[in-house]
Amino acid sequence: MDTLYTDSEDTLIAETDEPDTASRLEASAIRLFSERWYSSVSVAEICRGADLSNGIFYRYYDNKEAIVRRILEDTILRIEQALTAMTGETLRERIASMTRILVRFAREHRDLVTVFREGQYRFFEYERRLTELYRRTLGRVLGRNTSIADYLFAVGGIRFAAVRAALHNSAISEDALIDIILNGIFKGNNWAGDKVFNLTVTPSPINLNEGSRERLLRAGKRLFGEKGFHEVNIHEITDAAGLSVGAFYRHFIGKETFFEELIESAGREVRHFITANLSPGLNRLEREMQGIFLFGVFLSLDRWCYNIVREGEFVAPAKVREYYAAFEKGYRKVGDEAMDTSNIETDPLYRDTAIEFMLGISHYYGIELTFDDSPHNAKAIVETIGNYLSAGIGQGRQ
Repeated sequence: MDTLYTDSEDTLIAETDEPDTASRLEASAIRLFSERWYSSVSVAEICRGADLSNGIFYRYYDNKEAIVRRILEDTILRIEQALTAMTGETLRERIASMTRILVRFAREHRDLVTVFREGQYRFFEYERRLTELYRRTLGRVLGRNTSIADYLFAVGGIRFAAVRAALHNSAISEDALIDIILNGIFKGNNWAGDKVFNLTVTPSPINLNEGSRERLLRAGKRLFGEKGFHEVNIHEITDAAGLSVGAFYRHFIGKETFFEELIESAGREVRHFITANLSPGLNRLEREMQGIFLFGVFLSLDRWCYNIVREGEFVAPAKVREYYAAFEKGYRKVGDEAMDTSNIETDPLYRDTAIEFMLGISHYYGIELTFDDSPHNAKAIVETIGNYLSAGIGQGRQ
């Protein structure tokens, strides 16, 4: 038995080097990381949660990043193991099996899913590996090599809907997901490339008469986007804005409320940019395609907004729920236009599921564009997604 001193006190703690010590540390880390943002959790807290001393942590992990990477690695392995159970003789059966496995995994492993959602862009190589796993799986489903557009449509929609159902109790229908992947949402709608892509984009207006409040928000957006919420203090924000700390508190109660305003502002800016640049005279499918394309254009002009929203899922979760709720409201305002009425009549959750699915396509498209340095042909991706929204990935196969 090893006897160790804690780092913070002179009390002796007796610990056995049992095989489950690493598992206890990882279980504690998963619980803490699923409740709070990575930067706010310390090694000491992980050890306290496992009822172990700080010193023993470093026998297993070099630092906090190492245990996070171990959890991300384990999550990918668990998903891969779950997907080995996929079955089906027909395309529909294989799509159904994949869909149900992914929805069930999110429901049964909320903590791992939550941790991975932060890790997917903090350590993007794990998101890339998971994407590759999903593309291989989708290749087994379709019996062919798959593109990033295939993945975004079929798996991106499932991932987002499954996570939202597991973490936020969003109402979704697995049967609706299966039908959407196989047959599309806007069945029979056609699109014209010149109408979707031949547009002149007007950037958001620049405020040439910024007051102190706007200067603080602009400086904070860049700093939080680059470094993260917990790595930035109010003095850095005011220094970057060329203002005093007193000026900050004249406008904001504290750093948390300041950050919440940035999330709210990001949502307004994205929605305004897309709405202002949407072409007139588009059908429902063309509007969806152009909206996805414009979302990508916006992120190319302002990548910090997406970093802030993603971090906000832990720092200000209620505000991020409002962010997505505003987009949902926009979809509901459009209503059932171009959707198959028979699906809506037979499945009361079809409309809600379709909304989650379309949000998921844009969400993972945004992740690809923002965090993956690989070159992407945005036009080709949106064209393929448009074809699938019209006729499904089955393209007549069942």
